[in-house]
Amino acid sequence: MSKDVKPTRKNLMAIEDRIELSERGHDTLEKKRDGLIMEFMDILDQARDVRSDLDDDYERAQRALDMARAMEGDVAVRGAAAALEEHPEITTQSKNIMGVVVPQIESTKVTKSLDQRGYGLVGTSARIDEAADAYEELLATIILAAEVETAMKKMLEEIEKTKRRVNALEFTLLPELREAREYIEQKLEEQEREEIFRMKKIKAKKESEAREVERKGEDEEPPEITAGG
Repeated sequence: MSKDVKPTRKNLMAIEDRIELSERGHDTLEKKRDGLIMEFMDILDQARDVRSDLDDDYERAQRALDMARAMEGDVAVRGAAAALEEHPEITTQSKNIMGVVVPQIESTKVTKSLDQRGYGLVGTSARIDEAADAYEELLATIILAAEVETAMKKMLEEIEKTKRRVNALEFTLLPELREAREYIEQKLEEQEREEIFRMKKIKAKKESEAREVERKGEDEEPPEITAGG
């Protein structure tokens, strides 16, 4: 890059401005990267908790379902499931975390009361109710896990993108700009030394010419003065 830059004062000032701007941008991006990492660690902790809850809820729901099938039979369990009239509804919104837009999942009709499940209170047992409760809790945890996992993925992508920008400034652009500045400064110093040397030569030549004129004037004999002259 430095060899392609014309060594002028104007270009030197322009490069110094770019260096200053790039350094400020580098500092800002570093702060953003560090802030994103802190936010990501918080989300990661939440994701670990949700994953643990998800495993526990799944095992509990599976045990409850197995128990209901064993006690009531597959026909009764399938009939209770088919009686459901209002299914869960999922809507997505978004929230901003340090400039990163992450989804915020809102759910309704996930957890229901006994009379909202459609199968009625007569002809069903507590085992089916327990299985329904467990699977409703599992579904709520799945929705939360989807929100947290997606947010974590988007945060990680933004961290990687910010890190690449920081590295590009730190290891590519700024070194190139500083190299160009050093090159221009070196060339300008050389030009200045050459100009000083040239001016000294001109001054020495003029002084030499002046001394030569003075010497010739001293060597010339005064004109002869004649009478009446």
